[in-house]
Amino acid sequence: MTDFATQPPLLEIKDLVTEFRTESGTVRAVKGVSLVVHPGETVAVVGESGSGKSVTSLSVMRLLAKGVGSIAGGEVLFRGRDGTVRDLAQQPESVMRKIRGNEISMIFQEPMTSLNPTQMVGAQVAESARLHQGLSSAAAWQRAIDMLALVEIPDPKRRATNYPHQMSGGMRQRVMIAMALTCNPALLIADEPTTALDVTVQLQILELMRRLQREIGMGILFITHNLGVVAEIADRVEVMYGGRIVESAPVRQLFARPSHPYTRGLLASMPVMDHAARARGEEPRLKAIPGSVVDPRRPPPGCDFNPRCAFVIDACRAAVPPMLPVEPSHSARCIRWADLDG
Repeated sequence: MTDFATQPPLLEIKDLVTEFRTESGTVRAVKGVSLVVHPGETVAVVGESGSGKSVTSLSVMRLLAKGVGSIAGGEVLFRGRDGTVRDLAQQPESVMRKIRGNEISMIFQEPMTSLNPTQMVGAQVAESARLHQGLSSAAAWQRAIDMLALVEIPDPKRRATNYPHQMSGGMRQRVMIAMALTCNPALLIADEPTTALDVTVQLQILELMRRLQREIGMGILFITHNLGVVAEIADRVEVMYGGRIVESAPVRQLFARPSHPYTRGLLASMPVMDHAARARGEEPRLKAIPGSVVDPRRPPPGCDFNPRCAFVIDACRAAVPPMLPVEPSHSARCIRWADLDG
């Protein structure tokens, strides 16, 4: 496996805190998240809905709802094409407009709500080329056709004149990828890009992203709740719960030695092919994590996962546990990980 740590970080998030103003007061959705993405590396952020994954990615892009969401602390350090490192949390909107879609691009979860239904898809792909690369309308249109061909859309010249409703879900997702990659970004943020797709198309999209990453050399921050997708595409995994990273490890170490009870619960809830049980006439049952995701308005004392954890002790409720080393480049936010290991 490639040692990405030998290269300077492309994106380095340090102690990121994101808050939202609500009628019931200020809610802290992201609580001190730190992670690193290197050039050519895919870092997956995994967790249930409501764990803070998408808010983290929107904080990086500075796309939080104006007047409602805000970055309350921490740094989002991004190394641009010119080698300059900027704290995106502190940049004016004029600078962010030049970075978004140009040096950092994002694929959103549902392309039907992200694409403009009144514009041809070719025009939507061409827009980035006109805005960020200064291409003429004709050159930008040709760039759009080339990008649709790059993401393996058949007959791209004709398809460029289609509207989103004339395309399948898989085709629309490919259009979103084409839009995101038009300016050869250094960093791609993919927020649940395969959730709404069937398994066959999902595999095609993942293979497409891997191939384009090899060709362009971009780093990918991949947001998902699907551990099967994580195993397929990630180099490193950051497990989130309650707005915090609770486990961080290279993908093989995480699957071989999950050290946080939440990570173990996620892995145990994956479906498995138990042929022996089926041969006995038994139907294998999924193992669910009991309880519900922590409510950010009313977090429990201590470890956020303690109300759902089968291994909780009084010390777990006393204070938020720190990230503790498990092995080199692997850490977990659990004071009992060594007791449960193995």
